[in-house]
Amino acid sequence: MKKILMILATLGLGMTLAACGKQSVATINGKNISQSSYYDNMKNSQIGRQTLQEMILDKSLEEQYGNKVNASQVTKRFDEVKAQYGSTFKAFLQQNFFTIQKLKHNLREQLLLRAAIFADTTFTPTMLKEQFKSYQPKVTVNQIVVSQKSLAAKIIKKLESGETFAKLAKNYSTDNATKNKDGRMPSFDNTDTTLDPQFKEAAFKLKNGQYTKKPVRTQYGYEVIQMVNHPAKGVYEQHENELKNQIVTAKLNDSSIVRKIGMKVLKREKITIHDKSLKGVLSELTGQSY
Repeated sequence: MKKILMILATLGLGMTLAACGKQSVATINGKNISQSSYYDNMKNSQIGRQTLQEMILDKSLEEQYGNKVNASQVTKRFDEVKAQYGSTFKAFLQQNFFTIQKLKHNLREQLLLRAAIFADTTFTPTMLKEQFKSYQPKVTVNQIVVSQKSLAAKIIKKLESGETFAKLAKNYSTDNATKNKDGRMPSFDNTDTTLDPQFKEAAFKLKNGQYTKKPVRTQYGYEVIQMVNHPAKGVYEQHENELKNQIVTAKLNDSSIVRKIGMKVLKREKITIHDKSLKGVLSELTGQSY
């Protein structure tokens, strides 16, 4: 998720370029920085050229896959991101220079790119069976996060003596996003990249109602995990849609694959670059000038 947002964040710079004032973009002690001067500097910089590449790809994706992504999908993805960051959501926006509108725009970009990858992928039984080896259905867990291993062990003993997970989460957990929600986390599966591998490995071993008998070490401290809902894995034929989505998610996180898809999308478009000094801006992506 974070990688994709970083790729797409440069689009916002392109919007800034388009919104510049007619005469100047800034004034220092009565002296102007003109729009044309700003434009010249930007187009000759790496970030400026990258921004134009991304803006062209943005338009191309909209042209080819805009009908595959609707507002409700964007809203759903936005709600997932907001839930993921919980009480730190505002900080996440500030750190990435996002407004809510800009974040939604970038999430739409991600969904369009996902649609392009999906359309470009031929899903074979062999591919689906291979993905099924690492497949885990979405599970729901509760967590308690503390800074000391000894405290996590103490909490486990309290669970063994009959104290409720919800009460212990509220009293001890340092995770503000979940401590007042019985420790409940958003559901996740094997493709989740925001959680420590150790956390996922420990969680996937649990059956419904079970909790970890030893503290789990993660980058956030020591955790106690309780399984709320762990659906049966079943057989791969029962999960073809999930498996396809997981394959596409893996490709979406592979920069070389994203680059190849971008090249294919651009080559299908009729593109004209009007500024002569920017004629080769897409050549590194498509191998041709416009």
